Amino acid sequence: MTTRWLSPDEQRAWRAYIAAAFLLEDTIDRQLQQEAGMPHVYYSILATLSEVPERRLRMTELAEGLKITRPRLTYAVARLEKDGLVRRESCQWDKRGSVAVLTDEGMTVLERAAPGHVETVRAALFERLTPEQVGQLEEIFTSVTEGLLGDGGGSEEVPWRRRSSPSCS
Repeated sequence: MTTRWLSPDEQRAWRAYIAAAFLLEDTIDRQLQQEAGMPHVYYSILATLSEVPERRLRMTELAEGLKITRPRLTYAVARLEKDGLVRRESCQWDKRGSVAVLTDEGMTVLERAAPGHVETVRAALFERLTPEQVGQLEEIFTSVTEGLLGDGGGSEEVPWRRRSSPSCS
């Protein structure tokens, strides 16, 4: 098999993406740690739960939505549960499953953290782009995401995509 090396243009684009991705994640994580005392992944869990009906979501669906492994999610939710920001409940439809629920205290913490987080995202990313570039960024990463997840062939092997029993309500 012959290796298809990246062209010089592809190599520059790849390296620019890697640098930006690492720097953006670091910037967002540091801001949330300093202002809210939590890493970005914890904030993302709270934010995701705040956007769904009854602020509750089956753990497998939460892992899939956040694109993180189940063990990482379980660890994070356990920590958030210890802090009173999330609670876990048994799934009504599948006793093997559990549901993460955003508590009122978790919602309050999220509401306090959100303005600083949004300002950091805006300053670090969107203020550096034109409106046209924002649209292109969405189009590019939607295409990459869809290509990586696909509609079959191995995508079920991704930890957060494995099928489980019907979701709980």
